[in-house]
Amino acid sequence: PIYAEAYVNVHQYDILLDVTVINQTADTLQNLSLELSTLGDLKLLERPQNYTLGAYAKRNIKANIKVSSTETGIIFGSIVYDIAGTSATEKIVQLNEIHIDIIDYISPATTDDTSFRRMWAEFEWENKVSVNTNITSLQEYLDNIMKVTNMACLTPISSLEGECGFLSANLYAKSAFDEDALANVSIELTSTGKIVGFIRIRSKTQGIAISLGEKITQKQKGG
Repeated sequence: PIYAEAYVNVHQYDILLDVTVINQTADTLQNLSLELSTLGDLKLLERPQNYTLGAYAKRNIKANIKVSSTETGIIFGSIVYDIAGTSATEKIVQLNEIHIDIIDYISPATTDDTSFRRMWAEFEWENKVSVNTNITSLQEYLDNIMKVTNMACLTPISSLEGECGFLSANLYAKSAFDEDALANVSIELTSTGKIVGFIRIRSKTQGIAISLGEKITQKQKGG
């Protein structure tokens, strides 16, 4: 009876959720509201309002959500309404989850070797991801990891050149909240042409380490 479509507009620390709701029935829907809940460091900025939606009418409902850290967040939603002129209990339509992508808040950055080593020693959160990929070039795999994590490679290109069968590189990025994200890629090409190894991610907060690890696990396969 109801069609709903959400548009997510991410602007730094704010997320604007613009939901178009269409009444596909000949009934008037009353006390209609968009009810949201969040998982992660996301905060709803206003209470849901009630609306009346006439037969075959549509309405745009907006909701503002504040982001307070670099962590993959999930927005859960439902539309609740009554049918005018009936004594039926309220109806609930569950909406699909909306996932907020950590990559929207991560940017490649640079730092010197001394600072990198100091942060690597200090940061308590580490996520170790095993390599699982169809890519057969070490450099291509590293490029793919940099792309999916939005991280910059600190290791000089000259150190990565050649086909010795091993590759080790340090990656670095900063978040919109000035959080540091560090990674070390240590991989080798086996005699069977398969890449094996690990990516270790370190950060001061658990959210970044877990979210970047999940992103790598999802996207590292390549072609």
